[in-house]
Amino acid sequence: MNTAPDMIRRYFALAGQPDKEAYFALFADDAVVEDEGRSHRGIQAIREWRRETPLVSYEITDVEDSPAGTVVTATISGDFPGSPFAGLRFRFEDYDDAKIRKLRIAP
Repeated sequence: MNTAPDMIRRYFALAGQPDKEAYFALFADDAVVEDEGRSHRGIQAIREWRRETPLVSYEITDVEDSPAGTVVTATISGDFPGSPFAGLRFRFEDYDDAKIRKLRIAP
């Protein structure tokens, strides 16, 4: 995980905790998160998505930079059917040191 950019390290440090404003502050006002085939645009939609999503822990297994962004592969564990789930990819497609603008989560 040391090879991941600071923004991505902050994302995973906060994502496994109960919702805090610091987590939502990682996202741009018009950010898009795609998860389970659904798009969530804007902070309010991201808040609603998080309310519907079980709290999980993350074990990072790979970090890869590509022309399309940074792809982090993780095993997630929590209170959901099929836990733990290995090989989930977090595609940070548009981000900088200040904000995440597009994140796609899919195997």
